[in-house]
Amino acid sequence: MAEKIERLGKHKASTTTEKISKKSKIAPAEWKTCSFKSCVTQQIHPQTDCYVEIKATLPTKDSSRSTLIAWGSTGDASFHKTCWDDLLKSSRARNPKNIAIKLSNRDKSLVKEASKTVEHHDSVDIVRMEGARIAQLIRSSHHCIVFSGAGISTSAGIGDYRGKEGKWTEEDREAVSGSTAVTEEEGVPYENLRPTYTHEALVKLLEMGMIKHIISQNGDGLHGLSGIPVEHLSELHGNVFIEICESCGHRYNRSFYVMDDTASQYFEDLNEQGSSEIPRPKHAVKCTLCGLTHRTGRKCSQKGCKGFLKDSIINFSDDLEEAILTQAEKNADKADLCLSFGTTMQVYPACNLVRRGRKPLRLVIINRQKTGFDDLCLKKVAGEVLGSRVFGDCDQLLAEVMKNLLTAEDLQTWEGARQERMTGYDRQRSSPH
Repeated sequence: MAEKIERLGKHKASTTTEKISKKSKIAPAEWKTCSFKSCVTQQIHPQTDCYVEIKATLPTKDSSRSTLIAWGSTGDASFHKTCWDDLLKSSRARNPKNIAIKLSNRDKSLVKEASKTVEHHDSVDIVRMEGARIAQLIRSSHHCIVFSGAGISTSAGIGDYRGKEGKWTEEDREAVSGSTAVTEEEGVPYENLRPTYTHEALVKLLEMGMIKHIISQNGDGLHGLSGIPVEHLSELHGNVFIEICESCGHRYNRSFYVMDDTASQYFEDLNEQGSSEIPRPKHAVKCTLCGLTHRTGRKCSQKGCKGFLKDSIINFSDDLEEAILTQAEKNADKADLCLSFGTTMQVYPACNLVRRGRKPLRLVIINRQKTGFDDLCLKKVAGEVLGSRVFGDCDQLLAEVMKNLLTAEDLQTWEGARQERMTGYDRQRSSPH
């Protein structure tokens, strides 16, 4: 059962995370300006307005001038949702005579390109309203599960994959423009990452018995660090802190990043160029599935074993661990509510798990990009919408959900203890194991 996910390596820190205002109104400094020059209102009020953010690849040499869109210097732009819908419709129109907005060819091309990775944001008012409704869905469920993706870790410092500045998006832009993006040589080390508000909220909900299991596509180890027990966690794509003995199968949960990226780079160079300047590590063995290596360079310390240790990360073409997938499938089959956080759900077979639950399926999706499962959230039975679809940041939504599931006093106590929990995370990551 082949899985499509790239070896993680060390990601560049994300700087795009936005935090929801705790005030009743958004301060003027937090307002945005609509990039559509003909917009009637111009200002975007996040409190009441739904909006989108995009980023396009601006041509390096182009004499034509944009007439209706105020593009930022890096190709970024923000629009009211209604303005964006009109612009997108215009860019795709076959008969321009029937379209009120006349875009230049340059703008049409840029809008079409940016539409592939556009990020949608519901208003603060909508997030609050849906947060209360989702809390009620959680409260009334019997077996609620969570399906998590890269979007829950962006505020921890890990970039996502398919957002307007995601890893795959930037690589596509480089292919279009023929240029190479300038990035830091080394990103944030995994050892320095700490759980986000979303990670901690899921731990709290598990402790309260309101969620039963988490199925994760992330390999960053933050679910485990936050306190999710292994019996309630299925890390489908592995964990950069876990290595496994090839001989006896013993699993080691380390406080350090276990993968040997240099050895894998050696095999990647061979696969792509036929040679490598990196000397072949003696312990490295090429994986017959992904073409890289999973060996970490360490050996098993169990009595009488001495087998080679391998990382647990699932690369392109690797098989999922059968026991972990089986655990995920059993919980997905029992689910009467599935909460999907921070994922576009394009990686198979993982994404199929969100619709395996009991019928009628109740699905909640919180993500900034549209997904192929959005319609499932809005299905109705006897006039009732079964699930919820929220566009925005996971931390923002979970903050609203927790306000509705905890008393004001309990919420204040729990949120106030975050610094204490951070100290505990630091202790775990610095322990010599």
